[in-house]
Amino acid sequence: MNRSFLALATLAILGAGSAAASAAEVIDVYKSPNCGCCGKWIDHMKNAGFEVRAHNVMDVPLARKALGMPERFGSCHTAKVGGYAVEGHVPAADVQRLLREKPKAVGIAVPSMPPGSPGMESAKPVPYNTLLVQAGGEATIFAKH
Repeated sequence: MNRSFLALATLAILGAGSAAASAAEVIDVYKSPNCGCCGKWIDHMKNAGFEVRAHNVMDVPLARKALGMPERFGSCHTAKVGGYAVEGHVPAADVQRLLREKPKAVGIAVPSMPPGSPGMESAKPVPYNTLLVQAGGEATIFAKH
C-alpha cells in the first residue's frame, strides 16, 4: 500500500468519535509501545482529569501526519482531543486552555522532549514553549514554561 492511502486510512480511523472526545475530555494518544516517557505523560493527563485512550502504533510520524501536525513539531507521541492535535509533552493546563478557548488551529505542540516538561521531569529543567500550530504550518507561542 502506498503511504498516501495509509495516511488517509489512519486519518479516517483517528477522526472517528471526535465529537464525543470533545464533550467527555477524552484524549486519544498514539505512541510507540516501548516509550516510557509517553506513559508518564499519559499519567499527567489522567491526573488532570482527562480520560486517556492509549494506542500503541508502530509509526508515530504517520499518526502525526494523519492529524495534520507538521513533522517539524514532532515528539515521541501525538494525540487528539476535541478535534485538535496535541503533539508531545504538552502540559495538561495548556490542553485545557485550548479546549476552553477553541482557537482556529490544527493544535498545540511541544516539539522534541524538553527536560522538565510533563513526563520528562528532570532535576535540570529547561525553559520551553507550547506552540499553537496553524493549518499552513505556521506557529505562534501559546504558552511559556
